[in-house]
Amino acid sequence: MADPKGFLNHGREVATSRPVEERVKDWSEVYVPGSLLPIISKQASRCMDCGIPFCHNGCPLGNLIPEWNDYAYREDWSAASERLHATNNFPEFTGRLCPAPCEAACVLGINQPPVTIKNVEVSIIDKAWETGDVAPRIPERLSGKTVAVIGSGPAGLAAAQQLTRAGHTVAVYERADRVGGLLRYGIPEFKMEKRHINRRIEQMRAEGTRFRTGVEVGRDVTAGSLKKRYDAVVIAAGSTTARDLPVPGRELNGIHQAMEYLPLANKVQEGDYVAPPISAEGKHVVVIGGGDTGADCVGTAHRQGAASVTQLEIMPRPGEERNPLAQPWPTFPMLYKVTSAHEEGGERVYAVSTTHFEGDEDGNVQWLHLTEVEFIDGKLSPKPGTERKIPAQLVTLAMGFTGTDKENGLVDQFGLELDARGNIARDADFQTNVPGVFVAGDAGRGQSLIVWAIAEGRSAAHGADRFLTGASDLPSPIRPTDRALAV
Repeated sequence: MADPKGFLNHGREVATSRPVEERVKDWSEVYVPGSLLPIISKQASRCMDCGIPFCHNGCPLGNLIPEWNDYAYREDWSAASERLHATNNFPEFTGRLCPAPCEAACVLGINQPPVTIKNVEVSIIDKAWETGDVAPRIPERLSGKTVAVIGSGPAGLAAAQQLTRAGHTVAVYERADRVGGLLRYGIPEFKMEKRHINRRIEQMRAEGTRFRTGVEVGRDVTAGSLKKRYDAVVIAAGSTTARDLPVPGRELNGIHQAMEYLPLANKVQEGDYVAPPISAEGKHVVVIGGGDTGADCVGTAHRQGAASVTQLEIMPRPGEERNPLAQPWPTFPMLYKVTSAHEEGGERVYAVSTTHFEGDEDGNVQWLHLTEVEFIDGKLSPKPGTERKIPAQLVTLAMGFTGTDKENGLVDQFGLELDARGNIARDADFQTNVPGVFVAGDAGRGQSLIVWAIAEGRSAAHGADRFLTGASDLPSPIRPTDRALAV
């Protein structure tokens, strides 16, 4: 373990953020570069010898958190990186983007602020890149087997890297023009600069993984041709069918899905546009949806110079502290969260529902009409007399996703069965009803966290490897039926 008295001697300290007035003028990550390293050894020392490390259960990857906390405390960065990569292909992604269910399950968190596991993780991997401890792992021999991976989000990339390292020849098909899936175009630059993706892709290319961008399976390439060409297929196409809002006025100009709005802002940072085709500049912006994607829209609107930003959430405002009866430790609690985007301004309105939109004579949205809602007999119902309207010249819908894309032909062409929730069904080996075709990530699990996506990719790679060779030494951290710790 680390310092036996670390949790007694040191309080919780997190990464330092750049001043709001500075960071909203650029798209760089919000944290002060290098601010973690001077404090991270003390923070890692707060990890206790707790006997049963529940952080292992909080994280589906099974990260060896106490071990790399100990190495970080001793500043043995090489050993810490080795332990970190033993269970996680991309800790620079999770260390920036994961909401850290491991911290919610930290034993210290029972009566103190938990260990800053996420900050320790990102410090280790950033130091590993700096010192050259992250190098390509080229397989000693090739198996002669070929695998196609559909989708280059975290699940697809994890599956591809694992299968490449097992000696298979892997090609990743991505329908966008660049590799990364939602990591590339759904996550704003201020949350994760895309250089982190780029250097990991270069590592994978050096290991032998091939990438085919701008190719949509189902439209540009048929499933049948893919099955003929490859010995196995891993579908990691994500859950990309966005939930819509079918209310009067939805057809007005200026109302967009979040995943129509956010990618254009990222494309500006990639140099594809001078200015985004959809911009919040000078507009009253309303974001419908209170989750992380909604917060990403809020932060993006701030940087584009919105006149005002309002975020709406249909559920009541959650509490700021864990309810020990409703959400006991070590489950992941639903708490009121202030992200970096919320620190930058705007208004958050809870327990409201949109009734309709109102536009001008040119068909552009100008107002959003809403009403407050309350639970009656277990159902959300409008509260009479609470109707009002707010200015809305740009509206983004960030209400989640309902399943994988079924319009591009991928599901039908493969002949895949779906489960009751509209996700691609799979067996215990992550194999679909079609032999040799596997599914990983949100396409099979439904909308979930990045750590679950990577865990799914690693587990699906194990199933595919066993299908190809009869046995597999690749790790399989989760089963398809596993779920997060919850009440």
